[in-house]
Amino acid sequence: MIQIGISQLPPEGVDDDEYLDRLVEAGYDALELPFVTEFPWKEKRCAEFGEKAAERGIRLSVHAPYFATLTPEDPERGAQCLAALEHTMKLGKALGAPIIVAHGGATHGEPPDVLMGRITERLERVAPKVEHLGVGLGLETAGREGNWGTLGDIALVASRFSFVRPVIDWAHIHAVTGGGLTSKEAFAQVLAFLTAEFPAWMIDPLHTQFTDNQVGDKGEVRHLPYGEGTLRVGPLVEAAHEADIRLVIISEAREEESHRAIAAEARAAAGRSASTPAARRIDSGKVDFPALVRAVPEGDRFRVKTPSPLTISNPDKLFFPDDGYTKGDIIQYYASVADVLLPHLAGRPISMSRYPDGIEGPNFYEKRAPGHQPDWMPTTPVPSDSQGGVIDFLLADRKEALMWFANMGCIEVHPFHSRQGSLDNPDYAIFDLDPAEGAEWDQVVIGAQLVRVALEQLGMAGYPKLSGARGIHVYVPLEPIYTYERVRRFVGEVGRYLVAANPDDLTMEWDKRRRVGKVFVDHNRNASGQTIASVYSVRPRPGAPVSVPILWDEVTTLRNGDITIANLWERLQRYGDLFSPVLGPGYRLEDAEKALGLAPV
Repeated sequence: MIQIGISQLPPEGVDDDEYLDRLVEAGYDALELPFVTEFPWKEKRCAEFGEKAAERGIRLSVHAPYFATLTPEDPERGAQCLAALEHTMKLGKALGAPIIVAHGGATHGEPPDVLMGRITERLERVAPKVEHLGVGLGLETAGREGNWGTLGDIALVASRFSFVRPVIDWAHIHAVTGGGLTSKEAFAQVLAFLTAEFPAWMIDPLHTQFTDNQVGDKGEVRHLPYGEGTLRVGPLVEAAHEADIRLVIISEAREEESHRAIAAEARAAAGRSASTPAARRIDSGKVDFPALVRAVPEGDRFRVKTPSPLTISNPDKLFFPDDGYTKGDIIQYYASVADVLLPHLAGRPISMSRYPDGIEGPNFYEKRAPGHQPDWMPTTPVPSDSQGGVIDFLLADRKEALMWFANMGCIEVHPFHSRQGSLDNPDYAIFDLDPAEGAEWDQVVIGAQLVRVALEQLGMAGYPKLSGARGIHVYVPLEPIYTYERVRRFVGEVGRYLVAANPDDLTMEWDKRRRVGKVFVDHNRNASGQTIASVYSVRPRPGAPVSVPILWDEVTTLRNGDITIANLWERLQRYGDLFSPVLGPGYRLEDAEKALGLAPV
């Protein structure tokens, strides 16, 4: 549940291997490099050190220079600060560090909205350079009046920029609360705010800093040797255990004795907490899921501790026999991924793809709401030619809805391409690249790269995701004003150009016998009533792979099965939701249609 480290640069004259071995011998598994006054290391040095730390299982982080803040009034000074933050994040990438730490800066007595506007503008400017580095920009909580950085401030910024992370300096929180962190309950209140305001993946693990401090009328005055003040690490660890939150605790003390005392007390508290009984986990324990869900027996079912009432059944039923993953693992997965998945499902009718006995049992589709869903679960009417008239489909509007679907055996999630209120108008187009029998993965990659080029020629951007099964899906966000038929026509016409450009690898042949050895560009996925596995959906295949968004640079390095329910979480920590642009403003089709020679509609 906890990783403990120190803030320190290796002493001059000490070999890196020797230094890191000393850290391991002392029981530390984290290290924060304080580049607080300058940049003493270049990228090559960082890369070499990072590789050695990784071999020993030591998690690295970097503290940016104190002058690299977000709030300076002067534009030139602000640009210098942004450059320093960008450079720190690039050094963090070289180190393999998942996060760098930075101070927000002084408020200069300015109104909160003015400061937030300035910070937002600066982060928008630097975002294209850093958002895909795989390094989080950790904004540290402020420790005195006149400094920017309440947890509410940081939560607001993080909601707009997925590369931003909260960094909790417990000495600072202690100071601004007037010395209020003196009990497990006080720490629990802060942790409860964090879990309510930040997505689970963003705070797993939660990066924190710790030292004792002297508290003044306006906040922190100075650091103290551990034990001379009133801040203790034991209650923090106990509160984190009860909240099922994983912590990284970096001792910022200035004395070796304080480092050791903080680490010893944290480990002792972790040992005590581990033996504390709690409601049972619903998962198998084979995966380190964030935001663990616990349940208590209720007859032959289990009542889950969630805001909306929910019971589940048979959480220990084996769903992935080769991997040992259970039904409870799938329920827990969707509970953990809910924060990032739900925006992509909002308002979309869900077609249930059910595997009640796991991936090796029978499966079937169920479209109509069964009638025994929870009272709080919304539905929406959808015209259905196949079933005659209008039927009610279920919607996923909260974490518990995803958990209910999983409890029904819905290993994968199949949403409509359109939303409630505009069901006839999809808000994205999909290029489904499906390898036929005899086709190689390299051909799928070639097809995806051609889609990217074609879209760029049309003034559009596409966003790729691994299907989680065989191929690659490329999504193009659209304004929801076009019919399914028109969107299908657009994708089909682009597809025909792609096949003409590379007939050896790509095909649009409807006859499966004529697709052999090629990748099928399936434009029919854009037809009304068609669904496709959602982004972040689990796929019913061995290993429990996930349909995960990827960077274009990763198309040549990742393939289906590489990202699963077990390792998605570090990826989310590093990159956030790479599919968030699909939720943004959509493209219009008119100019692209004209360029393709399609007749106006």
